[in-house]
Amino acid sequence: MKANIHPLSDVQSNNIGESTKIWQFTVVLKRAVIGINCNICAQVFIENEVVIGDNVTIKNGVQLWDGITIENNVFIGPNATFTNDRYPRSKQYPDDFLKTIVSEGASIGANATILPGVNIGKNAMVGAGAVVTRNVPPNAIVLGNPAFIRGYTNTEIKTENSINRSKEAGSIEPNIPGVQYKNLPVISDLRGHLSFAEINQHLPFSPKRYFLVYDVPSKDVRGEHAHKDLSQFLICIKGSCVVMLDDGQQREEYVLENPGQGLLIPPMVWGVQYKYSTDAVLLVLASEIYIESDYIRDYKEFLRIVKK
Repeated sequence: MKANIHPLSDVQSNNIGESTKIWQFTVVLKRAVIGINCNICAQVFIENEVVIGDNVTIKNGVQLWDGITIENNVFIGPNATFTNDRYPRSKQYPDDFLKTIVSEGASIGANATILPGVNIGKNAMVGAGAVVTRNVPPNAIVLGNPAFIRGYTNTEIKTENSINRSKEAGSIEPNIPGVQYKNLPVISDLRGHLSFAEINQHLPFSPKRYFLVYDVPSKDVRGEHAHKDLSQFLICIKGSCVVMLDDGQQREEYVLENPGQGLLIPPMVWGVQYKYSTDAVLLVLASEIYIESDYIRDYKEFLRIVKK
């Protein structure tokens, strides 16, 4: 089935895929490429060096400038604004416009603004009116100005009331294999509180390294990597933070909000920490010393390794 191009549109490109619909008062310049089964709504402008994948929906009032790539199955809401020049001047053009990529399955809400050179990760969601100044990780939900991460798509939230308890008192059964959530001993009296953990009873390994994460602005994100061989045990010894774990098939979140909670992250699980309280101090015990080659810092590479 040929593309359905409205007679009141100005489509100069011949690179329009089958079953794509282009509505009235839309302009598509000569070198633009649009895939199959797309819906390009009224009053959209698409410049020359733009590539649009398959099954893409672009709502009214969107402009796509040179250097922008929209991958398959992306949704772009009405009046979302893209840019490609950080310091624009009239009649002055850079040698190369900054490249922006909206990855497969991502959604961008109405009136959002995407600054130049930003990558929107796979399946990410940008809220209405958000101003995106930095790369958005895969599956992240971002809101605000400047945009910050408020959650992750298709993620089960693990709380004390929602998690399934195992037969062993004080432990929790996560969905992701190898992950362990432990209630650690806490002793309280008039003198204060004491919490502890013992190797082989509460700690599943003998730590060879520890580090502390603190003074993290509440809108910032830590982690965003996996390990090939190293295991980590996390305890928020002050304040609170949220830990998102992803094994490539499912995601779940844990709230760490007192020293009596411990979370084991095994190898080959993608980990992110965010929503830090202003007073949060996160203690991380590691099964090995620091080895840079053990880190997987690219989510696409992580998914490739997991599939193997």
